[in-house]
Amino acid sequence: MEADRTIERFLEHGGLSAGTQRAYGFDLRAFSAWLERSRLRLDEVGTGVLADYVAELGRGRDRLAPASISRRLAAIRAYLRFTYGATSVPDASLAPARPRRLPDAPKEEEIAALLERVEGDTPLALRNRALLELLYSGGLRSAEVVGLELGDVDFEREAIHVRGKGGKERLVPLGEEAAHHLARYLRDGRPQLARSAVDALFLSARGRPLDTSTVRRLLRNPHRLRHAFATHLLEGGADLRTIQELLGHSSLSTTQIYSHVDARRLRRVYDRSHPRS
Repeated sequence: MEADRTIERFLEHGGLSAGTQRAYGFDLRAFSAWLERSRLRLDEVGTGVLADYVAELGRGRDRLAPASISRRLAAIRAYLRFTYGATSVPDASLAPARPRRLPDAPKEEEIAALLERVEGDTPLALRNRALLELLYSGGLRSAEVVGLELGDVDFEREAIHVRGKGGKERLVPLGEEAAHHLARYLRDGRPQLARSAVDALFLSARGRPLDTSTVRRLLRNPHRLRHAFATHLLEGGADLRTIQELLGHSSLSTTQIYSHVDARRLRRVYDRSHPRS
């Protein structure tokens, strides 16, 4: 089918990360199969066709959650944009509304306990402590932290160069605790793990670059450290725009899920400062 060929071209040349390629590939092949069952051609896809597809995804015992439907729509729109151009992409809002759940951010004492659990003097223990410190102090995604290279660390400027989603790059501050544990890992841990000239910052027991599965073995939901990073910064007085830049969000609307934290902080400031609070 025509769609299958163009999907593979999009996945290969669409500038997607490996993780996004896998997710979009699954979503788009499911869409292609639905088009075939519905006897529809790819060039017939418009608002009406997408509305029918969304309705089917939300029906029955195997219906998808709103977040999953939104991801499928995002994949289809990106694919149509790549294949036919921006003007061919239906711009109607079709995804079902989904609740904006507050991030489950661990408290500072929880994070301290977590970091203490991985403390040790072996090369892997030094690596694990440095890696988790970076996740929390820099708000990095799992894929971003395992993608770091030696040249991305600038101790003099106290900064980390991060390559994020969609090829976007940013600088995040290197906190004092993270810098200490990272320097210790580079001095006492990484040389014992390295088997060859590898640029990756974090290495496996066999001297290879890590993948995100290693991070998930250390922490079942590493994204909670990213939530904690944003939440604790807001509670400490940072504004949402700054958090957006540090997290690497392309849109402020994504960062606004943390606005409940900002509202609580503003209330505390108001209560302390206003004579009629």
